[in-house]
Amino acid sequence: MTKKKAEAVENIEAIEAEAVVTPEEEATIREAIKNRYDIFLLFDVEYGNPNGDPDAGNMPRLDPETNKGLVTDGCVKRKIRNYVELIKGGAAAYAVYVTEGAVLNEQNNIAYVKTKKTTSGKKQKVEIDELSKAMCDHFYDIRTFGAMMNTNVNCGQVRGPVQMGFAQSIDPISPVNVAITRVCPTKKEAADEGKKTEMGSKWVVPYGLYGVKISVSASLADRTGFNEEDLELLFDALANMFEFDKSAARPQMATRKVIAFKHSSRLGNAPAHKLFDLIDVKRKDGVEYPRSFSDYEVTIDKDAKPNGVEIIDMLDCEPEADTE
Repeated sequence: MTKKKAEAVENIEAIEAEAVVTPEEEATIREAIKNRYDIFLLFDVEYGNPNGDPDAGNMPRLDPETNKGLVTDGCVKRKIRNYVELIKGGAAAYAVYVTEGAVLNEQNNIAYVKTKKTTSGKKQKVEIDELSKAMCDHFYDIRTFGAMMNTNVNCGQVRGPVQMGFAQSIDPISPVNVAITRVCPTKKEAADEGKKTEMGSKWVVPYGLYGVKISVSASLADRTGFNEEDLELLFDALANMFEFDKSAARPQMATRKVIAFKHSSRLGNAPAHKLFDLIDVKRKDGVEYPRSFSDYEVTIDKDAKPNGVEIIDMLDCEPEADTE
C-alpha cells in the first residue's frame, strides 16, 4: 500500500470513528423549541481590541460616519463556538463544524458515513435533506447558526434559527494606537547589526459598551432540531464566553446584560424592533468620557411590555412574566 493510499484510509477510518452514533445520540429526541425569542446582548471592553479590521492594520472596527465601534456577527459566533467546544468537549451531538484546523469538505464526509451514502453522483433533494439532518444532529453550530455545505462534498444548505447582526457601541469610541517595544530582535541579521530592541504597536479601545440584537426562530428550529438544551447552552455561552477568551489584545471583556424577550407563541407576539425599543442604555448625567460600565444606566420599560411576551434578565434572573 502506497503512503498516499495509507493516509487516505487512515483519514476515512478517523471520520468513521467520529461519525459513530453513540447510544446517547440515539436516545436523544430532538424536540425543537416552541417559543420565539429576541435577545439583547450587552458587553464591554476596557483597553483592548474587541474585533480588529485586517484591512486597516487591525484597527478596531468602527462606523466611519458615527465613529461608533463595530463587532462582526462572525466574531461573536466564534466566541460562542469556542465556549461550546470548551464546555462540551466533543460530547455527542455537540461537535463544532467551523473550528480551528478543520477542513470543511472532510467535515461534510461525516454525514455520508452516518447515512451510508456515497459522495459520487448527483443527489436528489430527499438525499440532500437526509445529509443536512445528519449534519445538524452532529454539529451544534450548524443546527444553531446554519451553514453552507454545498461545496464539493454536498450536504446542502441550512438556515439556522439563531441569527444576529453586527454589535454596535452605544457611544462613539476613540481607538488609540499604542507604540510598544521588545527587548530582542526577530531576525538574526538584526542582532548581528547590533539591534537590541524592536518597535511595534497595538490598537486599544479605552472603553466601549456594545450591544447586539439576536433572534431565535422556533420555526427554523423545527428544521434543524434546535431544542431547549441547545437554547440553554446558547444563553450560558452569551453570559460566560468572554471569561475564556482573554488575550493580550483583549484582556478585559465582559458580558454585562443578556435580556431575553420570550414570546408565548412560535411566530411571536410583537415585532422585535418594538421590544428592543423598550431597552434604554445611556450615559449617566455628568459622564462625558465613559470608562466603565458603572458610567451607564440600563432601563427596561416593563410597563409597555406587549401581551404574550415575558422579559427575562438572564444575569439578574428577574423574569417579568406576562399577565393576560
